[in-house]
Amino acid sequence: MTSLILALDVVEREKALAIARECAPHLDGIKIGYPLVLSAGLSIARDLEDLDIPLTADFKVADIPNTNRLIAEQVFSAGFRALICQGFTGVDAVTACVETARSMGGMCMVVAEMSHPGALEFFGQGVAERIARMAVDCGADGIIAPATRPERVRVLRGIVGDRLIWSPGVGAQGGDPLSIASLVDAIIVGRQIYEAKNPGKEASGLAYLRR
Repeated sequence: MTSLILALDVVEREKALAIARECAPHLDGIKIGYPLVLSAGLSIARDLEDLDIPLTADFKVADIPNTNRLIAEQVFSAGFRALICQGFTGVDAVTACVETARSMGGMCMVVAEMSHPGALEFFGQGVAERIARMAVDCGADGIIAPATRPERVRVLRGIVGDRLIWSPGVGAQGGDPLSIASLVDAIIVGRQIYEAKNPGKEASGLAYLRR
């Protein structure tokens, strides 16, 4: 089964809540990033608590270890169940996120390679592979790898083994869910769902991947 995670990158609290509630029966998780949190605050996690759907804070945390730890503490205290951090900051910075997640009963996912075209400028030449190995060594729950490049996901799967791979880039960025679903544990879909005329119906149309 491949899980379906909604990237809820809208900036209006009420719109976000309406979309989340409409799509909830078809989702395994909701990913919330800076656009919504900067608008609605970390309290958006409490607003969505009644849906009983795991919430991921996609802050792509990328700072020194102490700052990463402070950010992670705020995230998990607010009610999020997972945090996404960048791996390029190094083993000590990633370890700070992983250890804080563990101590607070949450998960930590590490970005190994991003899904947009420009990512290849710096995540290529073996960098993503090094990050994936580091994520394993740090004890992270898994990595983020691009649905837009299934061939890269295959390579990274060979490194992380049975750890989780969540894959963004399906839909608006051109990633094909059928091409990526068998390689990953979850696909992350944003604009294809939340910009649809009927978000719930759009999410339902992808729910076949969950079987």
